[in-house]
Amino acid sequence: MSFGLTFEKLLLIGLIAVILIGPDRLPGYAAQFGRLIRSLRDMANGAKDRMREEMGPDYDDVDWKKLDPRQYDPRRIIREALTDEPAPPTRPGQAAGAGIAAAAPVRESAYAQRQRLIREGRPAPFDSEAT
Repeated sequence: MSFGLTFEKLLLIGLIAVILIGPDRLPGYAAQFGRLIRSLRDMANGAKDRMREEMGPDYDDVDWKKLDPRQYDPRRIIREALTDEPAPPTRPGQAAGAGIAAAAPVRESAYAQRQRLIREGRPAPFDSEAT
């Protein structure tokens, strides 16, 4: 993984570090930084190994490049969504592509059904298992 660091940039960072930290403390900080990088790498490898253990043989079958979030370009996604042919609108209860004569009766919404039952003086339907 490169962060756009070239040899010249690394040399400049090293020179600034020598000036700011000082040549006497720099080796200690460099060793500490090396330990930090090593521990981060070990944590990442441990997470990968644990994932492999938990997923079993399916781990090798996963296309990880397909799941990489860097591949998603919002402009491309919107462009593709806008160029797709929209599906013709259908009414609730009507099969897609069915004509008006062959359409099933339109069901009323739950709100309309409740309002009709209240007007008729009947109690609204109650579902004891609804949350």
